[in-house]
Amino acid sequence: MLNIKIDSRKVNEGDTFVAIVGANVDGHDYIDEAIKRGATKLIISKDGDYPVEKIVVNDTKDYLTNYLVKNYSEKINKIDLIGVTGTNGKTTTCFLTYQMLKKLNKKVAYIGTIGFYFEDKQEELPNTTPDILDLYDMILKAIDNGCDTVVMEVSSHALEQQRIAGLKFKIGAFTNLTQDHLDYHKTMENYLQAKLKILNYISDNGLFITNIDDNYGKEFNYKNTITLGFKPSDYQIINYQDNKDFMNIKFKFDNTEYTINVNLKSKFNVYNYLTALIIVNNLGYSIENIFKITKDIYPPKGRCEQIKLKKGLAVVDYAHTPDAVLKIIEAFKENKKGKIITIVGCGGDRDPKKRPIMGEYATENSDYVIFSDDNPRTEDNKKIMQDILTGVKKNNYEVIYNRKDAICKGLSLLEDDDVLLILGKGHENYQIIGREKHHFDDAEVVRDYNENTLH
Repeated sequence: MLNIKIDSRKVNEGDTFVAIVGANVDGHDYIDEAIKRGATKLIISKDGDYPVEKIVVNDTKDYLTNYLVKNYSEKINKIDLIGVTGTNGKTTTCFLTYQMLKKLNKKVAYIGTIGFYFEDKQEELPNTTPDILDLYDMILKAIDNGCDTVVMEVSSHALEQQRIAGLKFKIGAFTNLTQDHLDYHKTMENYLQAKLKILNYISDNGLFITNIDDNYGKEFNYKNTITLGFKPSDYQIINYQDNKDFMNIKFKFDNTEYTINVNLKSKFNVYNYLTALIIVNNLGYSIENIFKITKDIYPPKGRCEQIKLKKGLAVVDYAHTPDAVLKIIEAFKENKKGKIITIVGCGGDRDPKKRPIMGEYATENSDYVIFSDDNPRTEDNKKIMQDILTGVKKNNYEVIYNRKDAICKGLSLLEDDDVLLILGKGHENYQIIGREKHHFDDAEVVRDYNENTLH
């Protein structure tokens, strides 16, 4: 573990404490606590009288970044780093890649939305891409545990805020770009430019994989670029077929056609699976060997997670952008026999511009919609709902703010061939109301209801 800390609660005897001035918290307010816990050195930008060694700098964040890059990036860049960016699909692509490599006996770690996985350990994370100190600490921990490969999600915030400074990816990949995070980036052009920064982090002899079916795919053009898509590309998708319990994918590479059955559903997972396969293939594993272990590869929790019920089917998914909501509804409409009922909401203190679009997409493409809370945070949930409903033109919905009640109502409406899509939270096992996290798990509510423990 690194002996430099930015969280006073994590300080151990002999550590250096760096006082970072953040948007909501100033590390200088926690210096006394850090010293109490054993900090013997301070890096500060506001001078003061302290009983331990101190270094006063202009910008403590810059100091920390430079310190980490100078002391540890060389060690980290000796292993195979894989970085995946895009609006949707990062988690599934990275987790599929991680599982494939693990099944192929590679010592591999995963860092992303659903946590930090290495060996048989798992830790939860607050962000898709952690802050630079936590990120370096995790990668070094993985290396110390024998890992020679780390697969990680790379968010636009991480690229903009230099959370991956000093890292060099052997393989990078782009999944897609659709509207999200405009509260932060303001425009799609700014959002694109943030994502494009990943190209600066590809190693000199590395390569980049891009989805050329996406409108922005051609923008991600590196000197060593591999393309995938239905359009003519290096790994060209010929077709796919959704079956009851699996999906059949046919693609062409190097003038050879390949067919594989995967434990995934829907078109967006064709891209996710194929991107993972391309990454693993370009790490030196043959397509034939990847196929052999594919039967043991599954989507992560909360990503198109299907729960069979006494009546119908419930699907828990993380879809929380207009494009992701549209794509998952369309995926289940393709083979629908009964009704599609959708439960969806929008997070508080996040991009309000996407709310009416999500309201419109949900009601236009579902038979019935229940709008509900999805991490309202410090925003008034009635204001969030008002924003969502401004995009709604049809009268095929109701509003149930309490998410548990909404899920139970949705389940009670199901008939034999119906599908209930519960969107927005996926793997999350909490609901954030105000600044408090309360335990809440969509899939758990479904299973409890199904076992008749909820009334």
